[in-house]
Amino acid sequence: MLSKEELVNLISTDVEAFNNEISGIKGGADLTETDFSNVNVEGAEFVNADLTSSSFADSHLISVKFNGCDLTSVDFTRANLVECSFTESVLNGTDFSYSTVDYGNFSDADLAGAIFQSADLTNSDFSMSENLNACRFDEDTIWPDNEYLPEDFDTNYSSDLSSLQDEDDYEQSDY
Repeated sequence: MLSKEELVNLISTDVEAFNNEISGIKGGADLTETDFSNVNVEGAEFVNADLTSSSFADSHLISVKFNGCDLTSVDFTRANLVECSFTESVLNGTDFSYSTVDYGNFSDADLAGAIFQSADLTNSDFSMSENLNACRFDEDTIWPDNEYLPEDFDTNYSSDLSSLQDEDDYEQSDY
């Protein structure tokens, strides 16, 4: 198997060879803490890979498959993702802040703790995703139409922080 650095170079130069290399790894590739920042990639297949704590910050990804992947704490900040698939992936704590995810597929993806602050999620499908109510977003997040969201998901941002503060914070002090 190639090293992580060699795989980063290969994905930028020969996606087909990268896909062949990754698909040949029994049980999925270990690409934890790999820096894929600033890559321009079309058609890569990270199927069943462990990408925990990796970075795709400032990358441009088209038709990339992250199906069945562990994407815990992956950094997609300021990335541009078009027609990418995250089917059956774990995205706990994954950061999509300031990114554009157009026509993304999040079917059966676990989004607990995912961060979508100021993200543009136009046309992405979250309708069959899990734990979307446990994600973080702000008033600048652009959500897809309701037909692409779970029925119980509320896209309205609330900045009510009082529920996060301890009651002790409100006690009067003698000083």
